[in-house]
Amino acid sequence: MAGTGEGKKEEADYKRLHSFPLIRHTDMSEEMRVETMELCVTACEKFATNNESAAKMIKESMDKKFGSSWHVVIGEGFGFEVTHEVKNLLYMFFGGSLAVCVWKCS
Repeated sequence: MAGTGEGKKEEADYKRLHSFPLIRHTDMSEEMRVETMELCVTACEKFATNNESAAKMIKESMDKKFGSSWHVVIGEGFGFEVTHEVKNLLYMFFGGSLAVCVWKCS
């Protein structure tokens, strides 16, 4: 029983240590990258237990701010290969193992 509680404590410590956003790949301009990253962090914190709602919030905000046709995938353990507009892709990690991919296509 003590092992179960300790495992959860280690997981919580890991998530606290890795709570900063880590950009894995992007080709966005500096200004767009910073705004998108902040939006992703805000959405993931607001909807910590519901990735679908977080993705919807990010997509709708990106559509309003930078024009339509944005797509968002949030989750753990996924791979992707997408065709996107140049300078409109962000792939980042947040909170340890949560990945966020945001891209725009024509």
